[in-house]
Amino acid sequence: MTAGGTRPKARGKARRAARPRTVVGWREWVALPDLGLARVKAKADTGARTSALHAFAVRTLPDGRVRFRLHPLQRDAGPTVECVAPLVGHRWVRSSTGHRTRRPVVVTRLVMGGLSWPVEVTLVRRDLMGFRMLLGRRALRRRLVVDPSRSHVAGLPSLRD
Repeated sequence: MTAGGTRPKARGKARRAARPRTVVGWREWVALPDLGLARVKAKADTGARTSALHAFAVRTLPDGRVRFRLHPLQRDAGPTVECVAPLVGHRWVRSSTGHRTRRPVVVTRLVMGGLSWPVEVTLVRRDLMGFRMLLGRRALRRRLVVDPSRSHVAGLPSLRD
């Protein structure tokens, strides 16, 4: 406070009021409607920077898109979905074991509960992993807060447009 009892003006860049963030659990159901996936179980992984989606038979098409297949259900190699998405580039990603791989990156719409937003997703084989999708910090940032003691807080994805 100044001698006159008023607050001094803030210096620098003014901050925007923080938007309220939705609380989600460490695992949630998500939809990727642009890829034809109505429901995939995803793990919110605050230790991962980039989101990852299980994919195999990945092929780059001449028109700049990528075609791939995936098994949407955990621990089930039966149902297979074929997807096509615009390829936005490649990214080097270090796995939790320290192994670096160069992965294709696509942007797709993610739906969780009643929320929907575009996310960047790397494509990688996740056959042996517990979840077909990881939601990294970039997908969560400024939208969601993860409560690690809870699961399936957002409910099933709502695909109404």
